[in-house]
Amino acid sequence: MPFDHNDHYHRLLLRQLPKEGRKESRHALDIGCGTGRFARRLAGHGYQVDALDTSAEVIAEAEAMGGGPRYRRADVTATDLPEGHYDVITCLASLHHMPFATVTRLRAALAPGGALLVLGCYAGRTPRDLVAVPANAAARVAVHVADRLRGAPRPPLRAPVRRPDMTLTDIRAEATRLLPGSRVRQLLLWRYLLTYNA
Repeated sequence: MPFDHNDHYHRLLLRQLPKEGRKESRHALDIGCGTGRFARRLAGHGYQVDALDTSAEVIAEAEAMGGGPRYRRADVTATDLPEGHYDVITCLASLHHMPFATVTRLRAALAPGGALLVLGCYAGRTPRDLVAVPANAAARVAVHVADRLRGAPRPPLRAPVRRPDMTLTDIRAEATRLLPGSRVRQLLLWRYLLTYNA
């Protein structure tokens, strides 16, 4: 069914965007952009967006949708990032596809006052995840019924998926070590929000 866990949290992420910033231009980097849904939302908030993904197929679909971001097929672990450049860097369900220590490269690419926002996936189960099961089922059914009633077109192409291998405890420990001052908050639907301000 077409309910997307990551899209569900777009509004939460947008509320975390830096309130202040450079007046002349604001730059964003979206890592693992997929078909560009969140990158387009960042562009709609006035950011010049660089959107990266390793999948040529999803980048082609993102480019076909347009909307402002500059899409590029690239692996952020092997790409030179401009130091101190981005006002916001986002990773939506993509950090677990790479070594967690990649966050240090992202930290270096943040402009002063910039924000790193990670909507991540974690391994294992916590007591809170038991609540997510019925909530997830209800959301999937509601979206499916709404799409059927309005005759929605085929679901969009999905980016490749990989199971996370770090638990929430591991993520918190590594974030504390690599991003002092960062916060990790558990969310419903098997996600966490990591925030870090340069």
